[in-house]
Amino acid sequence: MHKLSISLAATAVFALVSGTASAQGYPERSITMVVPFAAGGPTDTVTRLVAESMSKDLGQQIIVENVGGAGGTLGASQVAKAEPDGYTLLLHHIGMATSATLYRKLPYDTLNAFEYVGLVTDVPMTIVAKKDFEPTDLKGLIEYVKANADKVSLANAGIGAASHLCGMLLMSEIKTSLVTVPYKGTGPAMTDLLGGQVDLMCDQTTNTTKQIKGGTIKAYAVTSAKRLDALPDLPTVAEAGLPGLQVGIWHGIYAPKGTPAEITEKLSASLQKALKDPNIISRFGELGTVPVTDAEATPAGLKTKLESEVTRWKPIIEAAGQYAD
Repeated sequence: MHKLSISLAATAVFALVSGTASAQGYPERSITMVVPFAAGGPTDTVTRLVAESMSKDLGQQIIVENVGGAGGTLGASQVAKAEPDGYTLLLHHIGMATSATLYRKLPYDTLNAFEYVGLVTDVPMTIVAKKDFEPTDLKGLIEYVKANADKVSLANAGIGAASHLCGMLLMSEIKTSLVTVPYKGTGPAMTDLLGGQVDLMCDQTTNTTKQIKGGTIKAYAVTSAKRLDALPDLPTVAEAGLPGLQVGIWHGIYAPKGTPAEITEKLSASLQKALKDPNIISRFGELGTVPVTDAEATPAGLKTKLESEVTRWKPIIEAAGQYAD
């Protein structure tokens, strides 16, 4: 029994030392960063920019893998089940928080299945309408939709999409339910908005800035705290009278639960360095967003954000009664 105890103790010490050594030498090979959406979208673009810069800093390539489906939950589930060695990461957006309520049979525990690396960026939303929609400003829009709620159509890119979430928040803030029209993606939703088949949409600047600047759709407000350099004439929701509508499509990096803290801290430091890369700052600007601060690009910053967002969206989603499963 005494020999067995010594053997077990030696095994435990070896595992601890070997784990520490592994963390100190990390990374020793390429890293996979999973994007839970199709290639070419805003989140994929953000991921590839960050992965390229972090690869240079870490000395190993970060390979971006697109695992789309089920509103981002398939990719998240894959990472939750991965080996917690720092070689499989997840870059997800606000859907990480909202899926906790949208999916009632989620295959992982959102708040306990991952370690946190840090926040990346927060893409603002815009409230837009078909070009010839009658209201001229946000105040007039609110009055109009309240008086014509059964006639006004609100498009979105599908349950769980950024436009769906923003639409739910809009209806919650103005205490009015509108006729929602879900599409299979932003493309067809925007096509029908441009064609006048639907009245309203609330979507990311990455999807609306070009049309707003071109005058092919009407814009009422941006959901950020400050006006955007890309759209300086567009008022914020707070300026227009709806301060509770501030919302952005924030992105964060996660690792499987059990990943050593030394590794997540090293990844966080690399992320902070990447977010100061002039190329990333410039490209983010083109997308209508900016990198987060150093304090936000940390495990604590992301953990706080995710927890608060799960709490924020739960009653909104439950009140809407629209679930993805």
